[in-house]
Formats: sequence, C-alpha cells, structure tokens
Amino acid sequence: MTLIQDSAFLNALEGLQDFVLNTNADCDMAYDWMCDQAECYTLAYDIPAWHLFFETFLGAKDNS
Repeated sequence: MTLIQDSAFLNALEGLQDFVLNTNADCDMAYDWMCDQAECYTLAYDIPAWHLFFETFLGAKDNS
C-alpha cells in the first residue's frame, strides 16, 4: 500500500504548506516533520508519496 492512500499522510500533506511558511523549513526539516506527522519511517521508497511531498514543499517555498 502506498502512503498516498493513508489518512495520516494526507492530513500531514494538508498541513505541510503552513508548516513550511511558518517555520521557513528547508527540505530536510519539512521531510522530518512530514514523517513525524504521517507516523511513517520514510517517504523515500514510496515514489508517489515522495513526489506529492516534494511538489507540495516546492509550492510552499515558492509562496514564501
């Protein structure tokens, strides 16, 4: 099962932009926060989840 079907991952993804904007987080900090909020060890091996995370992170950085 991919994380993109996991409610904790999707909830964390919804909060990622606010987290990045409020903390000026870099990618590593955002990644750690995302894993903590989604209660997962890593996103790196789940390519669809990684792409969603990274696109959302980049969008947040573009808006900061």
